Amino acid sequence: MNTTQLGSSSLKVNRLGLGCMGMSEFYGESDDKKSVETLHSAIDLGVNFFDTADMYGSGHNEKLIGEAFSGKWNEVVLATKFGIIRDEKGGFPGIDCSPAHIKKACEASLKRLNTEVIDLYYAHRVDPNVPIEETVGAMKDLVDTGKVRFIGLSEATSEELKKASKEATITALQTEYSMWSRDVEEDILATCRELNIGFVAYSPLGRGFLTGAITSRDSLEKDDFRLHGPRFQEDTLEKNKAFLQLIENIGKEKGITSAQVALAWVLNQGEDIFPIPGTRKISRLEENLAALKVNFSEAELADIRANLPTAEGGRY
Repeated sequence: MNTTQLGSSSLKVNRLGLGCMGMSEFYGESDDKKSVETLHSAIDLGVNFFDTADMYGSGHNEKLIGEAFSGKWNEVVLATKFGIIRDEKGGFPGIDCSPAHIKKACEASLKRLNTEVIDLYYAHRVDPNVPIEETVGAMKDLVDTGKVRFIGLSEATSEELKKASKEATITALQTEYSMWSRDVEEDILATCRELNIGFVAYSPLGRGFLTGAITSRDSLEKDDFRLHGPRFQEDTLEKNKAFLQLIENIGKEKGITSAQVALAWVLNQGEDIFPIPGTRKISRLEENLAALKVNFSEAELADIRANLPTAEGGRY
């Protein structure tokens, strides 16, 4: 699989990575054995860009990846994150991006992953109580000491990106981007391009909705966090089905699945955009990767954009 340089770093990653969050939490029950099989299959299929975080499953996801990639670290580029705190009951008491916490969080992630260096280390969210210059300065210290190779931010504003970039080189920004979450087009994508920061798009399938697999709340397991999402309530879900009809029609015209339409649309927004759809199934992984072969002409992209609805409900 072809690889592309991520931002101004020396990291060479495939355009379509794999988000691993759902292998531990949030999307219903998962199976570690099957998740490891999917991770190994991803490597076999040419995927080298994987995404996790210390809060996914309260550390479970990093441990899972550490076991799956043992002896394979030379084949992967791994991104993980810090900053969103979990308590003993799995709750979310807040955000901590203080220098002291960053150092402690990095050591804990390295131990769970059973590796000596993290390829790409993100601040999972910007801490409103800590100047971003302090956060990024502490992250730069990790690079200087060899614990981390490159640093990134998640869900940062254009202003925050500019402030951070004065403190250290920011390799990537990870933020939600899909056919139904296009907020970053207002200014964030332009800022990333101005500063040569790679853009990593999480939830490019709209948390699974854009695949057409979620037609009602009954489609989701009882512990699925999407049941609490504004876009997955009964009234908004019904209105958002306008996306499904558009995507299905495009898929029929192109001879591809709805998931491939949604992923190809994001991929076609620029060579500097790297979607990281998540899946626990090898069949879905193969389906997603086929989107790399889908091209839209300028006329097709313009027609799609002219017909894209506005999503009902906020992202969170």
